[in-house]
Amino acid sequence: MKGIFTMWKNTRMIILTAVCAAIYSAALLAFKTAIPLIPGITEVRVGNIFPMPFGLMFGPAGAWGSAIGNLIGDIFGGTLTPSSLAGFVGNFLLGYLPYTLWTNLVPFHHKTFRWEAGAWLNWVAYFIIAFISSTACAVVISIFVDFMGVVPYKVLVKIITLNNTLGSFIGVILLTSVFKLVKDHLQLYWGDVMEEADQGKPIAGPLGAWLVTIASLFGLFGGLLADFQVGILGWISTAAILIGSFLL
Repeated sequence: MKGIFTMWKNTRMIILTAVCAAIYSAALLAFKTAIPLIPGITEVRVGNIFPMPFGLMFGPAGAWGSAIGNLIGDIFGGTLTPSSLAGFVGNFLLGYLPYTLWTNLVPFHHKTFRWEAGAWLNWVAYFIIAFISSTACAVVISIFVDFMGVVPYKVLVKIITLNNTLGSFIGVILLTSVFKLVKDHLQLYWGDVMEEADQGKPIAGPLGAWLVTIASLFGLFGGLLADFQVGILGWISTAAILIGSFLL
């Protein structure tokens, strides 16, 4: 997690954060009222194609950009509420987990990230990580919204997970289209932009990756296995996801 703090001393990473936030918020605002699922809470989010590719290509800048972009979307889209804080954290994870899980989720991990459309293991890792990061985001947002008494956790967590996952799956088209341009021509891949010492090398990365994975799956499917109370299902899962993310 070191990189999410040290990136703020890198001018190019700050600019990338601003660009990611601008693109994401614009995409969210464009479809804010097009197909509402739960008015004032969530809608069919076409903009969700961006956070995972942003995270994989721009690392910490993609994570912060997704979080800030979502907040801007709430402010200018007329849906700013206390739950926007949870939306900020959830969308941060939606951009943060892809690039951290990519190198830490044993046995699906890779030593470094370089998207190669011809490598089937890349596709396997992409879709698994897309689902995990989408679910983690959904769990964090849903338990807070449930706590506020707005929408039941067990309903919202499924809607957001599906919304995020579909968007991330489609996002692979964007990643495949622009990765070579971003890395080889523009030289904006975050691993090349940031100094290696600032990126961080988590000692407990694999532990954090699996803690996030198990907690996310428990938060989504735990209610199907047993009649867990929302407090046990949601808050414990959220706490474990945040701890695991810190270890990454």
